[in-house]
Amino acid sequence: MPLADTFQQIVDSLPDDWTDLELDLRIEDESRYIEAATYLVTCNAQPYSRHDWHWRILCAHRFGNAAAVPAVRAALRLLDQAGIVAELALREVRSGRVEVTQMWGRPESVRREFRELRAQ
Repeated sequence: MPLADTFQQIVDSLPDDWTDLELDLRIEDESRYIEAATYLVTCNAQPYSRHDWHWRILCAHRFGNAAAVPAVRAALRLLDQAGIVAELALREVRSGRVEVTQMWGRPESVRREFRELRAQ
């Protein structure tokens, strides 16, 4: 199964309140490591050193310091199109966190609306 499809299945299986996830990626042919790294730079994949897996990919759902779902999907699709065979593993999913935004001086109606929008 293509990597992009595998990733989409993972995302589709998560509850709606997930905030970020951590994936590991390992390519089959290590001679294509640099080529794969060129594609993965678009989703800021972090290379592992001295590890079984080659890259760690952090992905954010709605906010956070990680790559967006479309960016990760696009990077994995590039690997698929280049014919780079790889394995993807879900390592951790975090959920239930809420974005922190400075609300000092804003009326309670704005604060309430912000909480309702982010709770979806």
